[in-house]
Amino acid sequence: MKYELVVRGKLILEDEEVIGEVGINKGIIVRVCKTQNVLEYDLLQDYDESYVFPGLIDAHVHVNSNPEEGFVSTSSAAAVGGVTTYVDMPYDFPDPITNVERFQQKVEKAENESLVDVGLWATITKTGGTDQIKPLAESGAIAFKFSTLESDPYRFPRIPDDEILKAMELIRETGLRLAFHAENDEIIKGLITNFESSNKVSPRAHMESRPPVSESSAVIKLLEFAYWTNVKLHIVHVSHPRTLDLINSFKNDGVNVTAETCYPYLLLNVSALEEYGSKAKNNPPLREPNAVHGLWNQLLNHKIDLITSDHVAWGRKHKKLEENNIFRSAPGLSGLEIMVPLLFEHLVLKGNVSPIRFAKLMSQNPAEVFSIHGKGKIAEGYDADFTVIDPNKTWTIEEEKLHTNAKLTPFHGTEVKGKVIGTIVRGNVAYNGEEILAEPGLGKIVKGSANKESISK
Repeated sequence: MKYELVVRGKLILEDEEVIGEVGINKGIIVRVCKTQNVLEYDLLQDYDESYVFPGLIDAHVHVNSNPEEGFVSTSSAAAVGGVTTYVDMPYDFPDPITNVERFQQKVEKAENESLVDVGLWATITKTGGTDQIKPLAESGAIAFKFSTLESDPYRFPRIPDDEILKAMELIRETGLRLAFHAENDEIIKGLITNFESSNKVSPRAHMESRPPVSESSAVIKLLEFAYWTNVKLHIVHVSHPRTLDLINSFKNDGVNVTAETCYPYLLLNVSALEEYGSKAKNNPPLREPNAVHGLWNQLLNHKIDLITSDHVAWGRKHKKLEENNIFRSAPGLSGLEIMVPLLFEHLVLKGNVSPIRFAKLMSQNPAEVFSIHGKGKIAEGYDADFTVIDPNKTWTIEEEKLHTNAKLTPFHGTEVKGKVIGTIVRGNVAYNGEEILAEPGLGKIVKGSANKESISK
C-alpha cells in the first residue's frame, strides 16, 4: 500500500519512543511502524532523529479578549510554536460567548481564518443564562468556563454561587467539563483598594494583593460544590502548590477534578514581575520561588494534569509599561509561540520529564480531559497531527518577531535550546521550521463530545 504522506523520526508513542515512520492518508494516521524504510509514499517528511510528538494542544487561549488580535495572528503563533490545536476561551470583546447565535458566528469565523485546528469554550451570563447550557453543548462547545472573580460584570462576571450550583447540575447532564478561574473576589478587591489608597502600587504589589489564600479559598469552595453535584471540574492556571494539595485530596474523595498550570508559573517567579513590571503581570500572579519549587514537585509527582499558555495578546497600550501603577495594566501574557520550546528545554532537556510524559502533559491529557476526538496520540485512526522538535537547535526569543500582535514577553532575549521544526495539521505541513506554509482556513473546528452531530454518529 502506498501512502499519501509518510512522516519519519523519533516517534513519541503513548508508552514508548521509537525510530519509526507513520503512514497517512486523507489526514488520518493509517499505520504506525516501529522501524523505517518500510512504507511506500507519495510524499516523505523525514525528520531524522528529531522528536515527533503527537500534535500538541493548548487548551487555554484568549483570541478575542483583544479584538485587535483575531484568529489569523493567534493561529500563526500556534503554528510556529508547534501547537496543532488550541481551545479558545469565551470572554470575547465586546460580547462573550453566552448563546448559540454568537457561538455559531464564532465557529464560522474560526473556520475561515484559523491556520490550525481550534475548539471553542462557552460561558453563561452572570444570572439567568443557564438555559443556554444545553444548546451550547449540543452546538459543539468543548467545555464551559466560569469565574469566581469579576473583571467585568458583562464580559467576565463573577457567577453567584446559586447560579454555579444550578449550572453544575446542567453541565453534568451534558457530560462536558466545567472550568473555573478561581480567585476570591472579596479578598482581592479589598486588598487592592487598601493598597491603592496607601500608594502601594509597585509591581510586587500585584502578587501581594492576590495572596495564595485568594486562590486556595476559591478552589476549595468549588471542589465542595463538585463533590455534591458530581460535575466534571477543571481548575485553570493553578499558581500555588497548596491549591494542588486541595485538588488531589478531593480527587481521593472521588471528585472528578483536573488541574492545569501555565508555563510562566513554572519558569518565572515574582522577581520577573519586579524586573519587567506589567510585562510579567498575569492573574493569578507570579509567586515566590518556594511556591515555584513546590509546583515543580507536584509536576514531577504527577499531580498536574496539563500545562497551558493562557495566551492573551496585550500590547503596550494595554500593559501601560510607562505607568507607575501595576493595578492599571492588563493582566496576561502571550505564549502560544514560545511555550512549547521553553517547556521542552526546561522539562525534557534540563528536567526529569521524559518525552513520553511531555507528550501526555501537552497532548494526550488535554485531549482526554476535554474529550477532543481524534487528537492526543500517534496511533492508527487518529488525526495526523505532529509537533516536531529538534533538540539540538538553539535560537533566541525576539519579541518584535512574534506573530501575535502583542510584541511583548518577559522571555525576550532568552536563548532556547530546542526548536520547533515542523507543525503538521491533519497531514498538512503548517510550519516547516522557517516559514508558515498554511493558509487561513486550514484549521477546522473541533467539536465537543455533546455536539448533536457527534451524538448521532
